[in-house]
Amino acid sequence: MTEPDLNLAGQRREYSGGTLDEGTVAPDPRVQFARWYGDVAATSELDANACVLATVDENGLPDARVVLLKGLDPEGFVFFTDYRSAKARDLGAHPVATLCFHWPALSRQVRVRGRVARIAPSESDAYFATRPRESQVGAWSSEQSTVLPDRATLEDRVRSATERFAGREVPRPPHWGGFRLTPDTLEFWQGREGRLHDRIRYRRVDGTHWTLERLSP
Repeated sequence: MTEPDLNLAGQRREYSGGTLDEGTVAPDPRVQFARWYGDVAATSELDANACVLATVDENGLPDARVVLLKGLDPEGFVFFTDYRSAKARDLGAHPVATLCFHWPALSRQVRVRGRVARIAPSESDAYFATRPRESQVGAWSSEQSTVLPDRATLEDRVRSATERFAGREVPRPPHWGGFRLTPDTLEFWQGREGRLHDRIRYRRVDGTHWTLERLSP
């Protein structure tokens, strides 16, 4: 068997997407996030709302996966999933998490850490109604993270759900909905030449006030 040979030591690039300064960032990190998101949305960056969700399971083991941010409101960052999934079980055991956004086109990264809770069922209903019908049917067809014997089994479940809801709206499954991460800290990272990156961290003081700190690169 041939061993993999990945010569990665020589792969590098310089970061030159801009600067980040305490005097120009917004006092509220959610406003700053919205500014940066607007910048990246104006580029050709695909899936700008994709982020890594890091959790810890009931045994204290970490896990991470990519999810799509679907809302940012005064309370926090909203994403959706199957409540029976591995990530949802992790959040049930330890309702804390980190989201990490990486936008290479602008040499930027944002990390968001805080507590996580389910959103109201009415909020999940409202979002579910906007999903493509195929995705709505899929939510009824798959018990996320469980073992499947083969692809055909999943496709059979999709056909069954399609027939079940033929000619009518697909309701939100009770096992599917949203989570909201309410941040305690947010770190904005701007790549700079020579790896001397700008890092600005916001730490929550209370419900409406934040303190800013510059971190060493």
